[in-house]
Amino acid sequence: MDPVTSLSRPPQPSRSKQQPAVPKPPRLIATDLDGTLLRDDRTVSARTVAALAAAEAAGIEVFFVTGRPARWMHVVATEPLDGDPARRSFLTNGIAICANGAAVYDLHRDLLLEAFPLAERDARAVVAAVRDAVPGTSFAIERTGGFHYEPQYAAAWAEADSVVGPIEELLELAADQPVLKLLARHDSADPDVFLAAARGAAGEHAEFTRSSPSALLEISGVGISKASTLARCCAERGITADEVVAFGDMPNDLAMLGWAGTSYAVANAHPDVLAATVHHTAANENDGVAHVIEAILADHT
Repeated sequence: MDPVTSLSRPPQPSRSKQQPAVPKPPRLIATDLDGTLLRDDRTVSARTVAALAAAEAAGIEVFFVTGRPARWMHVVATEPLDGDPARRSFLTNGIAICANGAAVYDLHRDLLLEAFPLAERDARAVVAAVRDAVPGTSFAIERTGGFHYEPQYAAAWAEADSVVGPIEELLELAADQPVLKLLARHDSADPDVFLAAARGAAGEHAEFTRSSPSALLEISGVGISKASTLARCCAERGITADEVVAFGDMPNDLAMLGWAGTSYAVANAHPDVLAATVHHTAANENDGVAHVIEAILADHT
């Protein structure tokens, strides 16, 4: 992966009211991956691939907007397509917003375009405050160059070059690589109670959210979310919020769903997401995103 080319903070998005229906063809579709676009086996159905390709063919940009780090984008990035080494995704533009808005990634070029990091001093303040508020919390750190974690942190996706050690030491490790997010895990806490407690203890230092069914929190820099970076990318393209249709399923999608002009929750979404969205579609296992895209295209052709 090539070096980061920008380390700046995006402007904060203004919230827009959801519309009762898509009033005109959208200019951009923004979709979460896990639990939304991807099936439970972490694959993309042929129907969904076809719907996304049809949207792009109709002139609608498609962005993946995910909590995943860039190195986990293999589910939607492939080996060169059709013999073209510059084409490594079934999307034409190949732009993904990763790590809950902390990074913008080019799937085709395997290039991290921008990063909006969590400041080291804020990361240390978060660790101290959350550990004090919720004893038994363990931490991991996601840098632009890799993932590292504490011995007690149950790392389901550890990698060969991951370093294991106390979080205080991990925050000193590879300091030239920006921190995209911290992860905080608890073995027994209720996930939503854990989220509320962490926000109450350290909300001034970072943004807290979650996308896992377990007590696993994702912690980004102040003001950084899927919505903030999506708003920045849209502004660069002259696209307004009311020209965006967004899809999601978990609390880390709420800011994006609230910002987009039209938002959909899949049927399997977290109760808070279902309550916050006017529009609902079928579950991820039943191609809910594809259902909506097909309907949009049918209405405007």
